[in-house]
Amino acid sequence: MSSVKIAAKPDLREQMFEVGRAARAAAEQLAEAKADVKRAALEAAAKELRASAKTVLRANADDVAEAKGAGLSSAMIDRLALNEKRIEATAAGLEVVAALEDPVGQTITSWERPNGLKISRVRVPLGVIGIIYESRPNVTADAAALCLKAGNAAILRGGSESARSSAAIHACLTRALVAHGLPEHAVQMLPTQDREAVGIMLRDMARYIDVIVPRGGKSLVARVQQDARVPVMSHLEGICHTYIHERADLAMARKVTVNAKMRRTGICGATETILVDRACAATHLKPVVVDLLAAGCEVRGDAATVACDPRVTAAQDSDWGKEFLDAIVAVRVIEGLDEALAHIRRYGSAHTDAIITSDAAAAERFLNELDSAIVMHNASTQFADGGEFGMGAEIGIATGKIHARGPVGAVELTSYKYQVRGSGQTRP
Repeated sequence: MSSVKIAAKPDLREQMFEVGRAARAAAEQLAEAKADVKRAALEAAAKELRASAKTVLRANADDVAEAKGAGLSSAMIDRLALNEKRIEATAAGLEVVAALEDPVGQTITSWERPNGLKISRVRVPLGVIGIIYESRPNVTADAAALCLKAGNAAILRGGSESARSSAAIHACLTRALVAHGLPEHAVQMLPTQDREAVGIMLRDMARYIDVIVPRGGKSLVARVQQDARVPVMSHLEGICHTYIHERADLAMARKVTVNAKMRRTGICGATETILVDRACAATHLKPVVVDLLAAGCEVRGDAATVACDPRVTAAQDSDWGKEFLDAIVAVRVIEGLDEALAHIRRYGSAHTDAIITSDAAAAERFLNELDSAIVMHNASTQFADGGEFGMGAEIGIATGKIHARGPVGAVELTSYKYQVRGSGQTRP
């Protein structure tokens, strides 16, 4: 599973094609890999990661130091940084993916036609998946595990800021998978940060890559969507909303809202805008705002929000619909559920949106009428995560409507084919 070497050879385009050919060959073998072999390899990868924790942390420390020197924001540093707890969580995620039911070969549905033909729809791997990501080195493990579980080969291109960390994690995966007889090139990590390598993946490798998954900032995803000549599974931004309905329990609203914004501000499931119903603003707005300020969050608000606390700054039009990815939140008072839905539809990104309310009818309207990939009732938007959904991990949160939506786990990395069994039927 070692990477094909690119940087040492002069013809980058041809060497990228070598990567593609190796991945295609590996994918053909992975499609036939036994479930117990894939499970054992992922369990071994988790053990390798734990055993190599000090090595991974040293590599990560170098990445973090360089990122700080380059002036990356505190939120981006948080996305990049690893510690023992995060490495353990990544290893545990590998084990959860290992324990999942193998999706490959599952019969989704079957039926028999009047002429006796027996038809089955059966899950199959997508093939070769190209994953382009930034900052978070744990994506290396998550992506490799999910692709492997679904019988896919992976071509990984991590960001330059996490290059050392990702390489150290990749080495752990390599040792485990090769030890269990899986293809050497099942997961390849490009050892070059040349931006043209990404361009070649997007423009020239349709014969080798079946789908591209970008995981990063708006500029990265926009470039992929613009340049790719292969299918793309992506989301542009995580502009998530938490709506405090007029019948929200105040204690719940305070607890959930602060968690939704401040638990980790740099992830795509962090709430970026809080909407407060005018009917409860007199009792709910100030406590929520004060809690956020006390937690170190900058609050930008409309006139009603500015009036509730002198530390609030006036929101600009650009703050509505902005993914801050930092300890900053926009707060607006709105006139009921209809206006909340209208605001989210206008400014949201169809990622994750939540309502806090004890009104079951209002909650059902929110869940049914809002067309976001994930809609929540009385829960923090930070639960928008494949691991929290029981998928073990995720490659990303897809906000499109083709093929997959929401957390993209192993099942979402499969397609299907039809198997038709007959007994000599001919079509009249």
